[in-house]
Formats: sequence, C-alpha cells, structure tokens
Amino acid sequence: MSMGQNVIVIGAGIVGVSTAIWLKRAGHQVTLIDKGEPGQGASFGNACVLAACSMLPVTGPGLIMKGPKLLMDPNFPLFLRWPYLPKLAPWLVRYLSHANDSDTRRISKGLTTIVGDSLEQHQTLTAGTDAAKWVQPSPYSFAYANREAFEADSYIWDLRKEHGFMPELLEGEDAHAFEPALAPSINLLATFKNDHGFIHDPGAYVTDLANLLVEMGGKLVKADVRDFDLSGGTICAVETDQGRFECDKAVLATGVWSKPLMQKVGINVPLETERGYHLVYKNPENGPKSPIMVAAGKFVATPMAQGLRCAGIVEFGGLEAEASKAPLALMRKKVKESFPNLIAESEEEWLGHRPAPSDSLPLIGEVGSSGVYAAFGHHHIGLTGGPKTGRIVADMISGTLSNNDLSPYAPQRFG
Repeated sequence: MSMGQNVIVIGAGIVGVSTAIWLKRAGHQVTLIDKGEPGQGASFGNACVLAACSMLPVTGPGLIMKGPKLLMDPNFPLFLRWPYLPKLAPWLVRYLSHANDSDTRRISKGLTTIVGDSLEQHQTLTAGTDAAKWVQPSPYSFAYANREAFEADSYIWDLRKEHGFMPELLEGEDAHAFEPALAPSINLLATFKNDHGFIHDPGAYVTDLANLLVEMGGKLVKADVRDFDLSGGTICAVETDQGRFECDKAVLATGVWSKPLMQKVGINVPLETERGYHLVYKNPENGPKSPIMVAAGKFVATPMAQGLRCAGIVEFGGLEAEASKAPLALMRKKVKESFPNLIAESEEEWLGHRPAPSDSLPLIGEVGSSGVYAAFGHHHIGLTGGPKTGRIVADMISGTLSNNDLSPYAPQRFG
C-alpha cells in the first residue's frame, strides 16, 4: 500500500532533490516544487565539502562561558547584529542549554548517522548519471599552527576518534610538502585521506540532480507553497501561488523557510538562520590543492569549479538584513594569513541562510500521522548529509524499515 504514492517534495536544495530521486526510484509519482531554481539557496553557498567527520555541534562544553568573549573579539569569526538580539534570545537560550558534555555526545552520535558515510551516499545517489562528475573523492585537512594548538582541541578530536574518524598528523616539512600553499605559521595538518571528498560546483550539481529527476519521469514545478490541505486529517494537497496540487504525502525540505509550514501541522520549531558567508577567488594561483579547514580562522578553503571558495563565517541577524561588511573583511584577512601567496583575478561575495534548530539536529520524519514529512534543519551539514537524509525519508514513505535509530530527528521532539 506504500508503493506508487503521489508525493510532493517542497524545496529543491540537496535534501529535496535527493529525496525526490530516491522516491522516484522506489516507484512513486514525484513532484518537486520550489519558488526558485534548484540548488540556489544554502545548497549553492557552502564549503563544498563532503565532511564525514563533521559530526560535532557548535554547542560544545564551555561555550556559555566563552561565547560573550568570542562575540567581542574582532578576530573571531562569530558575529551578531545586536538589534536582532531580542528576537534571537529565546532560541539562543535553548541553543546554549545543549553546551554540555552529555548533550554534545548525544548530538554527535545523531549527526554521525547522517554524515558518516557521506561520500558513499553521494556516489550511490549519482552512480551512472551525469551528476556523478561533480563528486570528487579527496583528502580533507584541518590546519593548525602547531601541536599545542591541535591538542587544545583534544575534546573534539577524542569524540571524532570515538566515532571512527582517525586523522593522519603531518607536521613541519611534511605538512608543507603535502600542502605547499600554507603559510609558514601553519605547521600541523590533521588529514583524512579516505572517505571524504567535495563537490566541484554545488549549484550545478543540484541542478543536474533536478534534471535527472525530470528524466526519470518526475515533475519540477516553480511555485511558492502557501498551505497544506489537512481537511481529512492527513494531507491531501498543497496550496501554492500557482494553484492546488493533490498528493498522498508531502516532504518539507525548505531549510530555514520551513518554520511557517511546520506551524500549520502543529509544531513551532525553534529554528534560526545562521547567516553564512563565502568568498570565491576567481582563477586563483597558489591556493590549496584539496579542502582545508583552517582552525584559527574557522573557515574552509576548497578548490572548486569557479575558483577557490572560502566559507565559514557565522553571523546571527535574521533573514531580512543585508550582508554585513565585517564578516567578509575578516574572511579576507584570515585567507591572506593562511595562504599568503594566493592571487586571483577577482572575488565573488555571497550570503546565505543555514537552518539552525536549537538542538543542532535535523528534523527527519513524519509529523504525527499528517502525511507531512520533515527533512530540514541540517545547520552546517546540509550538503554533506543531504543524500542520506533523502534516502531515509524515501524509505519511510515506502514503508522500508531502517537499521538506524531515527528517534533523535523526530519532529515531535518540538511538538
């Protein structure tokens, strides 16, 4: 009875297109709806990395004590638009309540399920398709000034090791031989040489996946979803600015914009936007050969199709405010410090919105018995975990049992 259903997927980012493809492969009728073009939101602007080891939440132990100091530090990549603080405060209190060891371990376990086999999930999603050309296995390194700086992050690295992520440490000449673009001040790399990778062009990648869905017989519709018809107790249609679309099930994968539609099924998600910035250095020279997270600057530098993309600045300030100058200025400073010989023909700036639930775990699963499935809230790991999330949701709708514990992602935890 679960097969051959009419399913609408709302949101054409990496999570939405992955869900739609897996649903179509399972034999369902699928319509993918987005108010914009596929892959032009947070799925476009990111660090491009398939970071299987990125299973640590920002809310680690000690953040409550360190947070105010970090906000006041002009050299730390955390920014707040202060007029937004009164609106942010209720979410922020809940967010910081998880800044302890037990919650960090619980959240890390949940995130590992979503991202731990990321490269394999992207390869499986794209095998035998044109989209496979964008998926590139590669090393992924974390750059530190020295061993002392690396050991200062021992809590993070111990947790990664507990979940099976063991880096190779390269120091001094070995680090610079592996990555000649590094500044002399960087003398240690913690490098994962297997099971990681990156996407050459995330926007084009998601576009190709949406085109694949259409080739498979799915539908792609440009429309703004306004409401669900739940008049019979479960969803029977979605209402858009382009008319009504009948369905048996619906999947909500619209990132930070998911909150208003979740309220229509009775859940007020504590969800905020993390304003993410990136710079793309066009036609660069003397940049890194593979993705690198620079620990001191909390940014990732990735050599992708458009150039060298540097991403990672965090700002809280809501959906409406224009881009700030200070985050991008700090990004340029940190890039120059880390890769002093980098030159480029030009630069491209970008600001987007990452969906940040108060407990750092995505919402995945059916909302009660409404027939509406949540698939959003991936914070920093949307590109990394999109295909795994899509596969989980498609299996849920198809009635396929999962070997994973999916309870950490249940939308009802906020209901």
